Amino acid sequence: MNTDLIFDNTEVAFSLKSDSELERAYFLFKMISIEPLVRIGTAATNFAIKAHLPIEGLIRSTVFDHFCGGVNEDDCLSVIDNMYSKGVSSVLDYSVEGKENEKEFDAAKDKILKIIDFAKDIDAIPIAVFKPTGFGRIYLYEKIGNGENLTSEEESEWQRVVERFDTVCNKAKENDVAVLIDAEESWMQDAADDLVTKMMQKYNTEKPIVYNTLQMYRHDRLAFLKKEHEKANVGKYFLGYKLVRGAYMEKENDRAEDNGYKSPICESKALTDENFNQALRYMINNIDCMSLFAGTHNEDSSYLLMELMNEKELANNDTRIWFGQLYGMSDHISYNLANNGYNVAKYIPFGPVKDVMPYLIRRAEENTSVAGQTGRELALLSKEKKRRKNL
Repeated sequence: MNTDLIFDNTEVAFSLKSDSELERAYFLFKMISIEPLVRIGTAATNFAIKAHLPIEGLIRSTVFDHFCGGVNEDDCLSVIDNMYSKGVSSVLDYSVEGKENEKEFDAAKDKILKIIDFAKDIDAIPIAVFKPTGFGRIYLYEKIGNGENLTSEEESEWQRVVERFDTVCNKAKENDVAVLIDAEESWMQDAADDLVTKMMQKYNTEKPIVYNTLQMYRHDRLAFLKKEHEKANVGKYFLGYKLVRGAYMEKENDRAEDNGYKSPICESKALTDENFNQALRYMINNIDCMSLFAGTHNEDSSYLLMELMNEKELANNDTRIWFGQLYGMSDHISYNLANNGYNVAKYIPFGPVKDVMPYLIRRAEENTSVAGQTGRELALLSKEKKRRKNL
């Protein structure tokens, strides 16, 4: 199959967008491309929410509706059905961040269980997702990762974290729904990795159900993947990994500098790209015992994965390989891949408008800082506006 420039097809990419939605998307990305505006907008939004000003309607009709599926699962259904009509699946992502108590952790676990129940009857939702810090305090992960002794209270608290992971992974296996466990800051990741590996050993006995996430902007992740592969060969279980570039770069570099240790982040974007692509190659070469969810907005990496699949004579819809993008971004990748028969899933963030704001602010800041990404979105939206005008 000729994969040349399939991502340039804007008619396929924006086939679900009405003219007014196309205009809104163009307006939003135009705003996001102006860095001072993002900074001012972020500060103003945070202030307005803290001051309980009535801005939820405005946020809902602009940035929220573009990047989020709704305020709850049912609210997302029309988005899910629409996307699935074009062959794009959904990963419902409960994007409420920064909760820090047992009641909230239990509520997050119950929300994920509900999503898995919701997903088992809907073909369009083959995958669930959660963040480790949604189920326990970051401090606890950090302490365990550093090999520090826990107090008896902390031991009990950690046991509850383990039980939350286990309950969700068990439910995922029962319902045959894959569960992606996100990666977070490097200083809490060791404890999370160990816990996810235990879940893989327990639940990935017939095929991958539990997926860990590898942030390939970390220069140690390829070696980690190879070591986990050796472990899985010995233990006779399958591996599932979501590959991403990473989302905490500034935080990681600042902390390393403040604390006088070498940053875990690759020294350049080019090295991160190479690391990501090497992990793609490694996983495709070992696809018999592992499954891959390639979470990327990078066109070159997406083309590379298509080529690797082609070289290995793997079907476009091989169930062990998924491409993933975020809702509201890179539609030119998602819809054109789906149009060519690949497995594609969009992460659909949802939750109360106020609680999802930290997520939305991070998205805006990331789009501003990723060179070329917003420009590419704007160029494609312009091209589609022009195409429709000339019809």
